[in-house]
Amino acid sequence: MQPSDFYALLDAAAPKALSDAYCAKYGAYDNSGILVDTGRDTQTVVFSLDFSLGALAEAERAGSRLIVTHHPAIYARLGNLCGGEPVHGARDVLGTGGKLLRAAELGISVISMHLNLDCAPDGIDESLMRGVMHSAALAAGKKAGEETFAKAHAEKCMHAVEAGGVSGGYGRVYGVDECSLSGLVESLKKTLPAGQVCVYGDPGRKVSRVASFCGAGADEEALAFADGTGADTILSSDFKHHIVAAALERGKSAIVLTHYASENYGFEKYYRKIRSRTKLACLFHTDGELL
Repeated sequence: MQPSDFYALLDAAAPKALSDAYCAKYGAYDNSGILVDTGRDTQTVVFSLDFSLGALAEAERAGSRLIVTHHPAIYARLGNLCGGEPVHGARDVLGTGGKLLRAAELGISVISMHLNLDCAPDGIDESLMRGVMHSAALAAGKKAGEETFAKAHAEKCMHAVEAGGVSGGYGRVYGVDECSLSGLVESLKKTLPAGQVCVYGDPGRKVSRVASFCGAGADEEALAFADGTGADTILSSDFKHHIVAAALERGKSAIVLTHYASENYGFEKYYRKIRSRTKLACLFHTDGELL
């Protein structure tokens, strides 16, 4: 299968039009779509949150000619493409340009599904919400499976978009089964999974309403959204100090995941959806040290 044919399958589940609409509406920047097309057919596809050395090695081992990522393989401006360029003085470590050249040498194409997949129905942001709801239910002593929340929807989205009749959004607030802050965190560590979690607030404090944002969503606007929607807990990654301090002063708890853990859970859900819709072999790569 050609990259363009597989991209049509990916786009049907998370339309790039959502990214375009988001950027136009909120003044954002994105670079989703087919970013490297070597023109090679593939029978195996590797999914990886990042265009990492690990993902590239996994594709090479599997004989795959296509990697699908969430984070764009090309995002910021590239001034050059240099194979084996020094990174922190290490000649054997490839930077972005080197990885792109290596992929091209191996005939590996790269597709990135970024803001569109964040915002899409059943996408990464909505999946994070479901994971939090599931974790809270377990922490509250219920035996609900994740499928219980398959139709759960946020009461409100911070950013809502629509394109081609598909509605999506980013940043969600919602009620959860009341549980302790520490109980929710311990459940989240297993559900996502999340190996490194920072928690600010009284461990015994009750959590009943959460505002969550996948990726780097913990900014001033996110905190204002949490305030305005009555959330007692804010959950995201890449928090700056003053946001955490302000959240605590406003009586909220803060749960800080790694960027990777906040998104890999939803990206794997997307992988499973696509895998069920294609006859191609699909593999999922996780850079576990980033969880």
